Amino acid sequence: MEALAALADPTRRQLVALLAQGELAAGELADRFPVSRPAVSRHLRVLREAGLVRSRVEGRRRLYALDPRPLRELDEWLEPYRDLWAQRLDALDTEIARGRRARAHPPTDGDAP
Repeated sequence: MEALAALADPTRRQLVALLAQGELAAGELADRFPVSRPAVSRHLRVLREAGLVRSRVEGRRRLYALDPRPLRELDEWLEPYRDLWAQRLDALDTEIARGRRARAHPPTDGDAP
């Protein structure tokens, strides 16, 4: 599951998010980050080696595009865990609603504990 390891880094997640909007040149990507161009190139190499992005040369530019296949594989791997999280989030939502009701209608002296 190389994709998961590659996506552990926040800069690489940002690169994937940008490329999800469409193909971009390496320079265009590098201009959007406060790190050096070689650092962005290293991040792109990790993403490429994990199969998340592909590149092609057009003239003097290297263009990058997202390859969604590893993301689909990751999505399929995560599928069994969605129900687990949905149940827990539903329970949290119930508890939040109870807390809001309790704050909106605090007990009075005449209410039984």
